[in-house]
Amino acid sequence: MRKWTRWEDWAAVVVGVVVVLSAIWMPAMGASLALMLILGILLIISGLVNLAFPKIMAMEWVQGILGVLLFISPWVGAYSSQPGVAWVSWVGGAVTIVVAALAMQPMTHMPHRTVMH
Repeated sequence: MRKWTRWEDWAAVVVGVVVVLSAIWMPAMGASLALMLILGILLIISGLVNLAFPKIMAMEWVQGILGVLLFISPWVGAYSSQPGVAWVSWVGGAVTIVVAALAMQPMTHMPHRTVMH
């Protein structure tokens, strides 16, 4: 896998940027501002790490977990009744979960090399 070329990781970065910008532009309710800023920034960072180091499978899991946290954040942060912000979290979380799962698939089929000592 080549660095900076995987669309799945770019999608996670874009979702992170959208989540951060939505948190800033939309009216805050409950813990929406804090949760969306933190999760959005973490998504951007994890996407950039994945782009720079594409063979680290653990980062795909991190992205998937961040997607799950983003998806459940409207209920945890008490902003599920705020339709705009909640939908950004739900859709962004779902997209992140899907792209993380898609990014994991090629890595599970890669041949493993053994290191000879």
